[in-house]
Amino acid sequence: MGIIHYFKKDQYKNLFLLVWFLLALLQAGFTELMDDEAYYWVYSRHLDWGYFDHPPMVALLIKIGYGLFHNEFGVRLCMVILNVLTLVITDKLIPRRDNRLFYLLLCVMAAMQLGGMLAVPDVPLIFFAALYFLVYRNFLEQQSWKNTLLLGLSMALMFYSKYHGILLVAFTVISNLNLLRVFKFYVAVVITTILFLPHLYWQYMHDFPSLQYHLVERNASTYQFGFTLEYILGQLALFGPVAGWLVLYYAFVCPIQSAFERALKFCLIGVLGFFLLSTFKGRVESNWTVMLLTPTMVLAHQSVRRKRSLKWSLRILPYFAVITLILVMATRIYMVWDFMPGVEIRPEIHHNKPWAEEIKQHAAGRPVVFINSYQWPSKYMFYSGELAYVVNNRYTRRNQYNYWDTEKQLWGKPAMIVFTPDNKLPVTDSFNTVKGPWSAYDEDHYYSYSLITLVPAMKYVKVKPGQHMPFILQLKNGYHMPVPIDKEHEAVIGYAFAKKEEALGGVKSDLSLSRAIERRIIRMEVIVPDKPGTYQLKFCVFAGIFFPTHNSQTVTVVVE
Repeated sequence: MGIIHYFKKDQYKNLFLLVWFLLALLQAGFTELMDDEAYYWVYSRHLDWGYFDHPPMVALLIKIGYGLFHNEFGVRLCMVILNVLTLVITDKLIPRRDNRLFYLLLCVMAAMQLGGMLAVPDVPLIFFAALYFLVYRNFLEQQSWKNTLLLGLSMALMFYSKYHGILLVAFTVISNLNLLRVFKFYVAVVITTILFLPHLYWQYMHDFPSLQYHLVERNASTYQFGFTLEYILGQLALFGPVAGWLVLYYAFVCPIQSAFERALKFCLIGVLGFFLLSTFKGRVESNWTVMLLTPTMVLAHQSVRRKRSLKWSLRILPYFAVITLILVMATRIYMVWDFMPGVEIRPEIHHNKPWAEEIKQHAAGRPVVFINSYQWPSKYMFYSGELAYVVNNRYTRRNQYNYWDTEKQLWGKPAMIVFTPDNKLPVTDSFNTVKGPWSAYDEDHYYSYSLITLVPAMKYVKVKPGQHMPFILQLKNGYHMPVPIDKEHEAVIGYAFAKKEEALGGVKSDLSLSRAIERRIIRMEVIVPDKPGTYQLKFCVFAGIFFPTHNSQTVTVVVE
């Protein structure tokens, strides 16, 4: 077959990488931002050592690219570069590489082609994971001080990209317990710890929000078989929409010939197994295993080269590659041009500019406050250039907006509060946009208090139905300045219960926010629901037109 003959030629390696790079650049420049990309772009405007959802690497990379080009291309520029460098490193990790096989494996893995230009934490994680494996292989060959320093640095950079990188180090150690006898490995760990301390300190100063969210708040109330099935199907799609099953099979049956390859296989099996077990606690996103793309590529390549029984597959891989490339090309076109209007396939990447302009016209120069969505204000700010914010009610999760002091710019000023029609809030205006209908409330003097944190002394209690239970709360003022109070509608402290996905409504107390701020340590009586069961309780601030806002971590209340 002609394609096989083409890929056999060594001299086409640079051409292959160049085409890959140019396609990614074009995609980066002509595709509108996805929701999370816009959110991470806002990260880059508030550089810090940490964020609610992720470490800071994605923000730093966006900051660098956006400093050169103030558009989608700039947001994604560094990601495209890291994606190509990942291929270069993966290439170096394969001894006696078969170019034809290497290129075919890349062609059937659509995620590397389409996702490699997205401004998300996964791209730097994939790159620094590949770099970590390259340095680890060098460390195994020569435990020099240079390789020790590089090992410590690569682990830290991986952790600064996404927490999932910790799993790669853990399974590497499990694959080679002799590392625990190597002094320089401990030195590398110390270097990683020192480099990662600024982020750990940020987590400490903010009460470890990432751990609370990822390990506690994301847990589902009950197991659903759909979580596991969705995860398995997602992994098959991640490693190739057509040939993912075959690529993973290659990697799993690869004969191991070195401690380095044993680490790759332990990481592959360990990470996939870890997240499979995690589906018993809640939904697992398919992309959480993306750091396995390099180990899978290396193992799959070596497996086909070493096992005669797999040689037959070289006859079908080109066909899988062609089918995948056709799918990828169609997806690339759709990401740029919405040629299927009305079909809800990633609508977030289309029509953002006219949507933001329509909102902007109705706002008439006022800042816009969105409800329960960190994506909408991020998109609006990127495409309109105007100020936006989000207020989260008690029944949605917190996000990084709960840690930025953007509210201080809005206090006491006119603002337009916008929300989808399903929100039960007073409406002064309704209008249609290219992204559907929106409702709005014109607030002459805006006040909300998302950075007020109410810390309950107890996080788990058992009580009787209908019981009146006292709670001690510590109030933390995240604004680090006196908080202005809306004199017309003064905010009050309250609480709200939920059971599984059912919201039970909020209850206001007679304690005003101003008095609570003065006391700092406050006492509140909570009326327990009448029906037995396990409930989630959160303490809130009621301000202006708003529902109970998200101002505390969850207290688990078991009614017996």
